[in-house]
Amino acid sequence: METVGQNTQPLLWMHCASLGEFEMGRPVLEAFRQQHPEYKILLTFFSPSGYEIRKNYAGADYIFYLPNDGRKNAERFIEISKPKLAIFVKYEFWHYYLQTLKSNSIPLLLISAVFRPDQLFFKKQGEFFKKDLECFQYFFVQNQDSLQLLNSIGIHNVVLSGDTRFDRVVEIAQTWQPIPLIEQFCQNKSVFVAGSTWPEDENCFAPFVQAHPEIKSIIAPHDISDERIADCLKRFPNAVRFSQYKNNPSTDAPILIIDNIGMLNKLYRYAAITYVGGAWGTKGIHNILEAAVFGKPVFYGPNFPKHYEARELVDAGGAFTDNDPQQLCHKIEQLFSHEADLGKASTAAGDFVKNHIGATKIIMAYIGKSES
Repeated sequence: METVGQNTQPLLWMHCASLGEFEMGRPVLEAFRQQHPEYKILLTFFSPSGYEIRKNYAGADYIFYLPNDGRKNAERFIEISKPKLAIFVKYEFWHYYLQTLKSNSIPLLLISAVFRPDQLFFKKQGEFFKKDLECFQYFFVQNQDSLQLLNSIGIHNVVLSGDTRFDRVVEIAQTWQPIPLIEQFCQNKSVFVAGSTWPEDENCFAPFVQAHPEIKSIIAPHDISDERIADCLKRFPNAVRFSQYKNNPSTDAPILIIDNIGMLNKLYRYAAITYVGGAWGTKGIHNILEAAVFGKPVFYGPNFPKHYEARELVDAGGAFTDNDPQQLCHKIEQLFSHEADLGKASTAAGDFVKNHIGATKIIMAYIGKSES
């Protein structure tokens, strides 16, 4: 197998911190491959949660962990890989890699970027950190606040492109395929799907799930270790785990616990109402767009300060949140019992996603101009 150092074709390097950033970068990476088949693609990760899940991703020719940031590592990495174009996703600022790319005159883009006032770039002592921003040829930001923050420190090579995750979830929805075992479980009944949940989330919606066995509930914990699955089964004693359900699909259990990775973004399609976890503690809310793209109202906890889309989806009427878990649980029950309100919220969720697609086209139009 050819190593990256033996490659003689032009090379695109994309770096993603973890799996979430990869899902942001993926639409651009795949569009680039389609438009520039002459390029090889190098994909790097910082986190095992990205690398371990996508290390066999067919859309890249080389997939590695990015070596720790340092002058020698950065110089050696760039010397070996020789990228013609580099793309970092969302918020990766590896000082020596950025400086090495700049010193070698290699164009560098930051896509789906989000900036906040509390970042060091925008502090009085931020001049040193601003030098890293000056290594980027262009910024493609998710929101107006990010654009204005960059402009406030004299950076104007920036465009409000939006969030490529919208393009990604639309692509997933368009290629959706039924899951016969899930359809058999649902039995044409109303369905509640809770994805990427933590114990705090389950404490919130458990009273609703237990009080309504006539509604089929599907719960996909973020952590699928044996310990966490056992905890879910203890919390929901009338549930069955998916791996066991496959062997005995005739069971009439009202609750299904998903104990695998890779199925969740397809499960939301079966729901009438969805819940997305991570917003009760400091973990951070998980991907609400995977549910909203199917026109499903989304419920979640109150802690999502870094996720503008969570705030905007609530404002649009497609999502619901509350500081009180009991009140949020009550809202789930209310929406299930009011068909007109449910229909209105469902339409709002779907329209929200449709109104935010197109970031990939904006980014690719820029790359196309720079490559010509």
